Amino acid sequence: MGWDSAAMLVLAGVAAGLAGSVAGLASLFSYPALLAVGLPPVAANVTNTVALFSNTVGTAAGSRAELRGQGERLLRLGVIAALGGAVGAALLLGTPSSAFEAVVPWLIALGSVLILVRDPLRRMVASRAPEPGSARPTFPLTCAVLLVGLYGGYFGAAAGVLMLAVLSLSAAEPLAVTNAVKNIATGAANLTAAVAYAVVAPVDWIAAVVLGVGALLGSWVGPMVVRRLPETPLRIAIALAGLGLAVTLWYRAQA
Repeated sequence: MGWDSAAMLVLAGVAAGLAGSVAGLASLFSYPALLAVGLPPVAANVTNTVALFSNTVGTAAGSRAELRGQGERLLRLGVIAALGGAVGAALLLGTPSSAFEAVVPWLIALGSVLILVRDPLRRMVASRAPEPGSARPTFPLTCAVLLVGLYGGYFGAAAGVLMLAVLSLSAAEPLAVTNAVKNIATGAANLTAAVAYAVVAPVDWIAAVVLGVGALLGSWVGPMVVRRLPETPLRIAIALAGLGLAVTLWYRAQA
């Protein structure tokens, strides 16, 4: 790998870490960068999954205030998401990806729309929603987290958008807290998939390390950004970015 490619991956990693910790859109920057330096799609996908585990490390370090008192909730959501991630990794390694990739843009678009209409939907489900800080997932939440974890382990682009949408509807709390919990839950799915890919998939380790260093820095800074930006504009920006990624992936799937 040349210095120009390495520099591009570091910068893409910083952007991915920042976008991932703030909006769940890390792969918006990292996956295209891996393709740009010459990795084929499957190798880029698995390398991206391994590299972006550093997002979880960075966001956990940067979100200690938001995660305080969330231990039981994080454990339960993490176990569910990790199980989904393991299933997703098994699907990627054992089945053709074309059918699932065709549905990816629609999943991302659905998550983005859910974020946009979060407040009306919260009011609709208010009578059944858990209390703030509750650590007991409902059955629908468990199924949703499992499916998002599966998606994250299989492909992963904008899995954070979907997880943020799911968690936003399950608890009345500040966006910064939901965002921090989202980062840990998606990180659990990412970890199980990354372990599987590290053993049996064509991971480009040099690219993974270079990208991961940038992502670690960006994800550590990300929670500080969330704390300082107003919630409504940030949520709208997240949703619009997710819709933009959905359109991009849809066009790519048609090619």
